[in-house]
Amino acid sequence: MLATPGALPSAAQDAHWAYETKQDGQRTVAYLPGDGGLLLRARSGEDITAAYPELAPLGRALGSVPAVLDGEVLALDERGRASFQLLQGRMGLAHAPALAARRAARVPVHLVLFDVLHLEGRPLLALPYARRRERLEALGLHGPYWSTPAAVVGHGARALAATREHGLEGLVCKRLDSVYEPGVRSRAWIKIRNMRGEDVLVGGWLPGKGRLTGLPGAVLVGQRAGGRLRWVGRVGTGWSEAGRAELAGLLAGLATDVCPFDPVPPVRGAHWVLPRLVGEVRYSVRTRAGMLRQPSWLRLRPDLSPEDAAADLPDDTRP
Repeated sequence: MLATPGALPSAAQDAHWAYETKQDGQRTVAYLPGDGGLLLRARSGEDITAAYPELAPLGRALGSVPAVLDGEVLALDERGRASFQLLQGRMGLAHAPALAARRAARVPVHLVLFDVLHLEGRPLLALPYARRRERLEALGLHGPYWSTPAAVVGHGARALAATREHGLEGLVCKRLDSVYEPGVRSRAWIKIRNMRGEDVLVGGWLPGKGRLTGLPGAVLVGQRAGGRLRWVGRVGTGWSEAGRAELAGLLAGLATDVCPFDPVPPVRGAHWVLPRLVGEVRYSVRTRAGMLRQPSWLRLRPDLSPEDAAADLPDDTRP
């Protein structure tokens, strides 16, 4: 079951919803047959059990009780927050168990459980969310590499504010009476992603393809770090067709053969421009290397000069 992007339920409906922290990881369904075994499947249906050997003891956590659980595999940074960048080094290793074991020793994962779909041989899909959560929490699944975080009923605005305060990805809102619909992107589950906004300098662009032929498909953006313009990502969404056409004209007047970024980004087919255009982008989080994750364009900032937008990056995002 998948969540639909949206906004917080109204105050009048707040008490009919539960709120869970949105996690930035790999969605996983865990199959525990009750014989001590464990099978993990990704959304694609791929068997990813061998990629996460530290989760194997979960198969024994319920003894002889068979269950099917829904959750998210996370890799946590030094502050205890989910880092998709760290997780990428653990994903895709289901066919390389020796390498997976070595990486597990350096970057262990944590499985967050938030739903139970089958229990003791009986399907629970038709039960309302509130009753499924009761069954899940009663299992007491808390271990060294897995946990069952509590869900908050009501108080959605406060829950969302808490995720922002602690730098978390966002919130998932779930109707207390919602049944579990496998494979369905349902309005009974709503996801809200916390997005941050920053000013950037445009230093290049990539040609669009298909219907965007002749227009910029993406711009390459940077921020100052240690006196140099450092590439922090490519932005390919957020414009209307008219906005892309306006941007194309501005970029044409700033063309240069010299890359303004230091170091030069590993991007093929880029067209460089003088870093004079200031734009505002929004993004979810920064990677450990300081890159913007999931950036989208908000607007040009003609009210800002390149010098105004050239404040250095924080120390912990410098290369």
